[in-house]
Amino acid sequence: MKSPNIAIVGATGLVGKTMLQVLKERNFSYSSLRLFASPKSAGKVINFMDKDYEVEQLVENSFDGIDIALFSAGSAASLKYAPMAAKSGCVVIDNSSAWRRDKSVPLVVPEVNPEDIFEHNGIIANPNCNVIPLVVVANPIHKLYNIKRIVVSSYQSISGAGQKGIDKLTKEINNIPTGDKHRIFSNIMFHPAEPNDDYTNEEVKLHFEPKKIMHAAEMKITSTCVRLPFFACHCEAVNIETEKPFELQNIRELIENSEGIVVIDDLKNDEYPTPDIVRNKDEVYVGRIRRDNTISNGISLWIVSDNIRKGAATNAIQIAEKLLQKVNI
Repeated sequence: MKSPNIAIVGATGLVGKTMLQVLKERNFSYSSLRLFASPKSAGKVINFMDKDYEVEQLVENSFDGIDIALFSAGSAASLKYAPMAAKSGCVVIDNSSAWRRDKSVPLVVPEVNPEDIFEHNGIIANPNCNVIPLVVVANPIHKLYNIKRIVVSSYQSISGAGQKGIDKLTKEINNIPTGDKHRIFSNIMFHPAEPNDDYTNEEVKLHFEPKKIMHAAEMKITSTCVRLPFFACHCEAVNIETEKPFELQNIRELIENSEGIVVIDDLKNDEYPTPDIVRNKDEVYVGRIRRDNTISNGISLWIVSDNIRKGAATNAIQIAEKLLQKVNI
């Protein structure tokens, strides 16, 4: 199998830059690399692996000769250009929310549903950055004990809003007005919501996407998601109710032995996952694993994941790696 020709769309953004870093760290083999971004970023030069790449503006035939395109440029760009890329024979791995609800587009976390990668029609969707760590932990539990209901409270870094979010927090720390209705420094913000919707856009993603990834249409999920004034990692307090009874030690061993998970769980010695520990890591970290005694088969646990890496860039590149294991480019 020859190495693919790859492209990154949104290469100057926070996730795009991290994709480059992850490609380097994972020794991802490619024949050629092209970088694309918005018109205002076109012409910029990015040095990667001791080679200069000029950032290009997307046009209709940009994907001629490209085998895999990693998209992280927002839903509007994905809706416009991903079909063009797929039509040209390129496989798009899209980080936006544009295609996640499309029944013809697989929504993939490689530790959970790698087989779905090969059901694509030229586009594969990368899930929400909160959903990815949740399903990595929930899926092995669901396979053995059948999850009935999940309640999630997420505590999300401002980096989930991209470079604009980081810039907003930085300005507010330095007492520079941003003109926004709500500040994030020394505060808590909710995500936007659609008109007449009781749940924010982020919460709705958590309600839908895990069911599609785990093929669990009957599972009940509810959530509350907030942004907090720190720069990296998303945290989730998760409560799970299963149909089948379990021994807590078996749950702990199951999580510890599952792919892509690191357990830090010794509360008596103040050992548990925090953003400081998890930042720049690709694994999903779990702690505070305990029984919920208010229901028959309840588990409570704490999840921390780097939302820019495993929650976005790393997961997309893992999808590409799985794709290349079976596909001759």
